[in-house]
Amino acid sequence: MPTYDYQCDACGHAFELFQGINESVKKKCPECKKLKLRRLFGTGAAIVFKGSGFYETDYRSESYKKGAAAAKKAKDKKPDSDKKSSAKADKKKGDSSGGKAAS
Repeated sequence: MPTYDYQCDACGHAFELFQGINESVKKKCPECKKLKLRRLFGTGAAIVFKGSGFYETDYRSESYKKGAAAAKKAKDKKPDSDKKSSAKADKKKGDSSGGKAAS
């Protein structure tokens, strides 16, 4: 059931009313009791998905989750080996370029 905004043209009272779609529009103001109430146009409601990975946690199959976990473990291990190999490569470059630069 949606929430509708109402405002009274007589007294200026504004409020929200939670009512069904098929219910009739209210005409009588709850404050001044005059028949000057009108329903305002609202922006409507939007669906907001919050949280970490809505689709990943709710709609992924078990096999996908296992594969993703294995891939993450492999990715976590990879940077350590890359650091060691790049350090060795830098050391070799430093030795060969250092001798040529000094000449």
